[in-house]
Amino acid sequence: MQELRFDGRVVVVTGAGAGLGRTYALLFASRGASVVVNDLGSNRHGDGSNSKSADTVVQEIRQNGGKAVANYDSVLDGAKIIKTAIDTFGRIDVVVNNAGILQDVSFSKMTDAQWDIIHNVHLKGAMKTTQAAWPYFIKQNYGRVIFTSSNSGVYGNFGQSNYSSAKLGLVGLANTLAIEGSRKNIYTNVIIPTAGSRLTEDIIPPDFFEQLKPELIAPVVFWLCHENCTENGSMIEAALGWAGKCHIIRSSGYVLRQNLSTNVTPENVRDNWSKVTDMSSAKRHNSIQEATGKLFGFLETMKNGAPSNEVDHIMRNYYNFRDTILYALGVGATLEEPNDMRYLYENSDNFAVLPTFYVLYGPMGCMTSSIMQDALPFTDVDPTQILHGEQYLEIYKQLPTEAMVETRFKIQDVLDKGKSAVVLIQHDTYDTTNGEKLSTGQIATFIIGAGNFKGKRTSAFAIPTVDPPTRNPDATVTQQTNVDQAALYRLSGDYNPLHIDPDVAAMGRFKKPILHGLCSLGFSTRHVLQTYAAGDPHLFKSIKMRFAKPVMPGQTLRTDMWRNGNRIHFQTSVIETGTPVITGAYIDLLEVKMGIARTNSCSGKTDIQSDAIFVTIAEKVKQNPDEAKKVNAIFLYNITVNGKQTSEWTLDLKNGEVYKGKPKSGKADATLTIEDKDMVEIALGKLNPQLAFMRGKLKITGNIMLTQKLKTLMEANKSKL
Repeated sequence: MQELRFDGRVVVVTGAGAGLGRTYALLFASRGASVVVNDLGSNRHGDGSNSKSADTVVQEIRQNGGKAVANYDSVLDGAKIIKTAIDTFGRIDVVVNNAGILQDVSFSKMTDAQWDIIHNVHLKGAMKTTQAAWPYFIKQNYGRVIFTSSNSGVYGNFGQSNYSSAKLGLVGLANTLAIEGSRKNIYTNVIIPTAGSRLTEDIIPPDFFEQLKPELIAPVVFWLCHENCTENGSMIEAALGWAGKCHIIRSSGYVLRQNLSTNVTPENVRDNWSKVTDMSSAKRHNSIQEATGKLFGFLETMKNGAPSNEVDHIMRNYYNFRDTILYALGVGATLEEPNDMRYLYENSDNFAVLPTFYVLYGPMGCMTSSIMQDALPFTDVDPTQILHGEQYLEIYKQLPTEAMVETRFKIQDVLDKGKSAVVLIQHDTYDTTNGEKLSTGQIATFIIGAGNFKGKRTSAFAIPTVDPPTRNPDATVTQQTNVDQAALYRLSGDYNPLHIDPDVAAMGRFKKPILHGLCSLGFSTRHVLQTYAAGDPHLFKSIKMRFAKPVMPGQTLRTDMWRNGNRIHFQTSVIETGTPVITGAYIDLLEVKMGIARTNSCSGKTDIQSDAIFVTIAEKVKQNPDEAKKVNAIFLYNITVNGKQTSEWTLDLKNGEVYKGKPKSGKADATLTIEDKDMVEIALGKLNPQLAFMRGKLKITGNIMLTQKLKTLMEANKSKL
C-alpha cells in the first residue's frame, strides 16, 4: 500500500501546543510536511500566554527528523501566522484551524465579553488566518482548509450558546469558501471531533476521556488535507476511530397556498403543520440554487393554477454499468448489432445508457410505495388488476453511466373511465450529486374495477398519443424475443409477479406470464435509434406510447416506422398474430442521422437493410420535389434475400412519392430486382450499378435507360449513409 505523503507541502496548525493540534502537527511532520506550530500558550479559558507549548511540539518534531517552526501569535493576527510560514518555508498549502477556548455560562448570564471572546477566537480567528493564506492558494491554484466545529454547534449544548453559535458559524463559512475556492483547487471542509483535550479534560468522565484519543482523529484530518482528496464543503464527524459525514436536510414541506390569489392564515398553518414537519421524505439540498429553485417552481405552478404540493413519494437508486448492461440485454441488445456494443461493454469508447433505462423508475416507485392506494383512498387497489396503460419519457441531458439518482413522484390526476380508473403519475429523476434534473416521465395506469366513482373522464395533464401517417411504413425492423425475456428483464427492477408467476398471471386472466410492456418499448426504441439515429442514444429526446395488447415471451416484434421531420412515429406488432401491441407511439429526436438496420441474433430472421436506403431517398425527394419530377418516371424495386423476394419499394418520381409496396396506380416504367446486400453496396458506392447489371446482380425490366436518371439520388444517398 502506497504511503500518503506531504513532502514539499507547508502546513499551518493553530492551537497546536497540545491535544488535537499537537497530534495533527506530529502526523503531518512525520509524513514530510513542514509545519508551523501555532499556539498562544493560554489556558482553556483564553487567559495568559507563553511560548512553552509551541516550542515543546516543535522540539518533538525536530527530534524525530521533521521540519517545524513555532509561532505564538493570536489567531486574530492570522496574517502574522501565515507570514511565519512564508518567511520560513516559502509557501503555504494547508491551514488547519484548530485553536479554541471555552467560556461556558448559561444564556441568561452571558456577558458581551464572554460572547465576543469566543467568537473572536473560534470564528473570526479562523477567518483571519484563512483569509491571509487565501491569496497564496489562489496564486498557486492549490490549497486545503480545515475548520473545527463541534457537536455543540451541530446539536446544541446547555451553557454553550456563545461556543455553539461560533462553531456552527464555521460551517456556514466553510460552505461558502468551498464554493468560492473549488475552481482554484482550494477545498474547505469541517471536522467535528470528539476527543480528549485541555478543553474537556475535567468535563468528560476519566475512563471515557482516556479512550477519546486525538490520534484517532488526526488521520481523518490528514486525509482531508491531502492533495489526492477531493472532498469539499463537507462536515465530517469523528470519534473513537469512527468517522461519518453530516448533512443538513429539509423536509419535502407543504405549500400552504394553492394559488396566487389566496393568503396563508394561522389556521391553515395549524391544520397542515404535520405535513410541514414530516421528515419521512427529507433530503439534502446541495446548493442554495437547488434549495430555492423548488420555491420558484412552486411559484410557477401556482401561476398555472395547478396543485402545488407536487412530491407525493421519493425513491433513491444507485446504478452503474452492470445495471445498464443488464437492462440493455433485457430489451434485446445483441453483440451481432454493432450499434448495441455501446450498451453492452463498459470499456467501449462510446459506452452509453439506453435512454429508456430511466422508465424503470416509474413502475418501481409505484410498486414500492403506497402511491396507487393514495390516489384511490376510497377503494382497495388489487395489484393484479393494475395495468400499465401509457408511458411518456423525456430526457434532458446526456445520462451518466453511473449515478445516485432520486426520483420524485406526483399524482397528477385520477380519472373515472367507467369500469376502470386511470391514475396519471409524474416521475422526475434527478442526479443527487449536483441536483440536475435528468428526466421526466408520466405513467397512465389503469386499475380494472376501480371506476364508477363519479369522477372526471379527462385531464389537462394527460400527454396524448399520436397515430402514425396512413401511408405504408418508411422502415421496418423485426426481432424475436426470447422465451426467457421477461425473466431477464425483471432483474432490472420490475418484479411484478405477473411477468414470471403462472398463478399470478392466471389471476390476471392471462394463460401464462406476459412480457413487460416496457420491455417491448425498449426493443422498439433500439429499432428506431438504429434506423434514424445511427444508433446514437444521445439524439433521443422523448418517447410516448400506448400499450394496446400483451406480448408473450418468445413472440416476434415488428417495429413499423414513419418519419415526420425529427418525429419518428412507430407501431409495434406481434408477427405471429398480426396484433398491434404498441400504438399511438412516437420518438422525438434532437437530430435525424440515418442508419442501416442489421441482423439481430434474437430474431433468427434478417432485417431488410436496404429499407433505410429508401427512407433516405424519400427524404431527398421530399426536400427536392422539383428535381425528382424532372425524372418523371415510376420505379419498382424488388428486394430479395438469398434469391427470395422479401420487400418492395416504389419510387414514384412523377408525383414525388417514395413508399413501401407496389405502385398505387398504373405500371412501373422500370422494375429493378436486386439482393438486399447488393443494394446496400450500391448505395454506399462500393458496387458500380452498371457492373452489377452486367454480372446479373441487378436485373431490370421495362425502360432501362430511365434508370440512368437515378444516379443523382444514389449519390445523395451515399453522402448520408
